[in-house]
Amino acid sequence: QVQLVQSGGGLVQPGGSLTLSCAASGSISRLYAVGWYRQAPGKQRELIARLAFGGDAYYIDSVKGRFTSSRDSAENTVYLKMDNLKPEDTAVYYCNGALANTDFVPWGQGTQVIVSS
Repeated sequence: QVQLVQSGGGLVQPGGSLTLSCAASGSISRLYAVGWYRQAPGKQRELIARLAFGGDAYYIDSVKGRFTSSRDSAENTVYLKMDNLKPEDTAVYYCNGALANTDFVPWGQGTQVIVSS
């Protein structure tokens, strides 16, 4: 299977930037996309970005132009660079993986992002 370990996050002022990492290990040849989700207090978890390896990236409108997902294949790591952060971006952020030939969906452990002055 595939395991995902997240890092990054923390406290940042409005307008600031953070980069989240999602490092994959295990049967990584089966991993063909990584999704980024967030869950704000009292709200449902929502998909905010998805990076298909060798394909396009998808972003929801509220983060488009501010968030960028990229991949370092040598490091088996996917990144989410978040610029011009707003208080409404405060949430726990998760990555998950899309794997070929299995219904198993690995999730990262989540990382807190707080945008506040």
